[in-house]
Amino acid sequence: MTRKKEADAEKVERVHKSVREAYSRIASGKRSCCGTGAKSCCGAPAPSKVAKGVGYKESDLAALPDGANMGLSCGNPSAFASLRPGETVLDLGSGGGFDVFIVAQKVGEKGRAIGVDMTPDMISKARLNAVKFQKQAGFSNVEFRLGEIEHLPVADASVDVVISNCVINLSPDKPQVWREVARVLKPGGRVAVSDLALRRPLPSAVQESVAALVGCVAGAVLIEETERMLRDAGLTDIKLNARDSYIDSMAGWEDPLYKDIRDAFPKDAKLSDFVTSLEISARKPAR
Repeated sequence: MTRKKEADAEKVERVHKSVREAYSRIASGKRSCCGTGAKSCCGAPAPSKVAKGVGYKESDLAALPDGANMGLSCGNPSAFASLRPGETVLDLGSGGGFDVFIVAQKVGEKGRAIGVDMTPDMISKARLNAVKFQKQAGFSNVEFRLGEIEHLPVADASVDVVISNCVINLSPDKPQVWREVARVLKPGGRVAVSDLALRRPLPSAVQESVAALVGCVAGAVLIEETERMLRDAGLTDIKLNARDSYIDSMAGWEDPLYKDIRDAFPKDAKLSDFVTSLEISARKPAR
C-alpha cells in the first residue's frame, strides 16, 4: 500500500470513528437533550415537528415505535421514492429505524425494508424498535444490518430502491458510496435520497469543525459534485431538487450542535447561503 493510500485509509477511519462515537451518544441520549425526546429542552423543535417540517405526514408517524424518530431528518425520501407494494428498499444510515419503519408500511408484508448502519448502538436500538413496530403495526418485514455504507452488506442487484436521509454527506468516501448504491440496485432500480449539499464552498472554520461534521454540514459537497459522482457511478435520470426552508429553520435553534455550526459562519450570512437540503432522484439503467 502506498503512503497516499495509507493516509486516505487513516482519514476514512478517523472520520468513521468520530461519527460512530457521536451517533452512539445520540442513540443513548447522551449527546444533548435535543432531538431525543418528545420535548425540546434547549431550543430545537421536538422530533415530530422536525419530521413534519420536512414533509412527513401524521399518518407516516402514527405507527412508529417510541424513540425511532430522533429528529435527524433533513428531508423525506419516501415521499418521492414512488414506492410500490412488494418492493425491497434499502436505507443507508438507518439509525433507530425511522425511515425503515415508514417504508415498511408502504411496501407491505410482501415487500422488505432493510436498514444498514455502522454504529452498533443504533443497530441495537433499531432492532428493539422493530419488535415494538411488529406489535404496534403488525409488520414483520424489517431487518437491520451492521455495516458501513461504503461497503454495504447487501448482495449485488438485490434492491429495488435505495433511500437515505442526511447520511451520505457524513461519508469520507462518497464516490465509493454511490458505486455501492449502483452495485446493490437491480437494473432499473431507483434512488431517493435526502442529503445536505453545498451551494458554495464552506468557510474553513466550518470545514474543520467535528461538531459541524456530525451535524451533516462540514461533510457536504457542492451540488454539481454530487451530480458528477452519481454519473460516474453509472446512475442516470438524475434529478436534484434543492429545498432551503429546512436549513433556514435551523437558524433559530439553540441546540449547541447547531449553534456551533451557525457561529462558525460569517455574521452577515445565512446557513442557506452555503447549504441546502437536496432531494436526489436517479435510476440504475435497465439491462
